[in-house]
Amino acid sequence: MGADRDDGRLLQPGDVIGILGGGQLGRMLALAAARLGFDVHIFTPEQKAPASRVAAASTIAAYDDLDAVRAFARRCDVITYEFENVPAATALAASEVAPLRPGARALDVAQDRLTEKRFLKEVGARTVSFCPVDGPQDMTDAAFVVLAGGAILKTRRMGYDGKGQARYAPGDDPAAAFAAIGEQPAILEALAPFRRELSIVAARSLNGDVAAFPLSENTHSDGILRTSLAPAQTDADTVEEAARIARSILESLDYVGVLAVELFQLEDGALLVNEIAPRVHNTGHWTMDACACCQFEQHVRAVAGWALGPSQAHSAAQMTNLIGEDVHRWRDWLARPGAVLHLYGKDEARPGRKMGHVNQLSALEG
Repeated sequence: MGADRDDGRLLQPGDVIGILGGGQLGRMLALAAARLGFDVHIFTPEQKAPASRVAAASTIAAYDDLDAVRAFARRCDVITYEFENVPAATALAASEVAPLRPGARALDVAQDRLTEKRFLKEVGARTVSFCPVDGPQDMTDAAFVVLAGGAILKTRRMGYDGKGQARYAPGDDPAAAFAAIGEQPAILEALAPFRRELSIVAARSLNGDVAAFPLSENTHSDGILRTSLAPAQTDADTVEEAARIARSILESLDYVGVLAVELFQLEDGALLVNEIAPRVHNTGHWTMDACACCQFEQHVRAVAGWALGPSQAHSAAQMTNLIGEDVHRWRDWLARPGAVLHLYGKDEARPGRKMGHVNQLSALEG
């Protein structure tokens, strides 16, 4: 991607924040921005997108319609994005007209799992063993490096929520595994012998200040996040190491905004980085009700050039995703003491689709 063009402007209330993407993350960003006095303009190819339903304006156009992208950008004072698979040409076209925060380099790193793993090594973060795969023969050649305890074959691009992945163990048919992911350029990652999954959501401001929210402990099923518990019960060394990793990533990318780092914690306490997400993140949804300044407000503050808000938790929280038919239990959640319901305004509850989430609050321990 080309160099980002950012004049360092600070937004004023009433200015327009453009968001590339119209999903639930864009929706929650738009709500946070509106509370701070900004108008939000959504760019999305989707009719009746969740974010468009709460925004001041929307442009409905394909991401590859670069004339529409530039026209959208001319109506914005700054532009951000709500998902990491915004096409490179779209981000570049927008950044030629208005400041893009975070910058295009974060997309470049996060959109390719191999590039991401190599970047993490460069900034001193530990990862699982990995190797590039361009065909079944690469999997055979790499087996002695990666497959001590089995591995996961992942497409280098466009995979999320468990999509574009196949388990692979010694003795499996490499051609069958490669076919299962669509015979696309891939990365083979060793399985991590982790005891739990953690994540840290952190932000960096336009002037370089960094603030991190408390760690969350996360559980997944079928590749989809189910619950997050925060603040995670852990020791000071783990908190410090996670914050160090997040800061090194943010500073190396010259990042502006909120970023999430997904972590594996091993039996000995060591942390491995699974992946990064250059955006607000599902594992940070608990901050909406357990922190004075949630991840969405924090991102808005950062991209507007404002000072970051406090990132401490005032309550403990369990975030539960409402996936597919789970959303039909909304009445039950409304009746539960301490539960705060967030619905995304999606019209169809399909299997595996995130329809909303619930934050159940309790007192902080200690």
